[in-house]
Amino acid sequence: MPTYSYACTECDNRFDIVQSFSDDALTVCPQCSGKLRKLFNSVGIVFKGSGFYRTDSRGGASTASEPAKSSSDSNGSSGIGDGSSSTGSSTSSAPAAAS
Repeated sequence: MPTYSYACTECDNRFDIVQSFSDDALTVCPQCSGKLRKLFNSVGIVFKGSGFYRTDSRGGASTASEPAKSSSDSNGSSGIGDGSSSTGSSTSSAPAAAS
């Protein structure tokens, strides 16, 4: 059962009371018989896990996990790492055959 907070508009008496959802709200202060008002507080809910955020339900359209695209020239080749380098030396990792 939830706890509700009330404050009196005349004597400034503040108190909390446990009430059922089906119970009527209190309207009379128990100390001075003045008018009560219900106080509203922030809700203490913590969302844990996936699915609660806007980016969680996106199907593959996330830009944060995509790799950065490199700039390329007009034929689609950047010339880096594609084997077209004219100044690189070729080395083999295979051992030389001993005779």
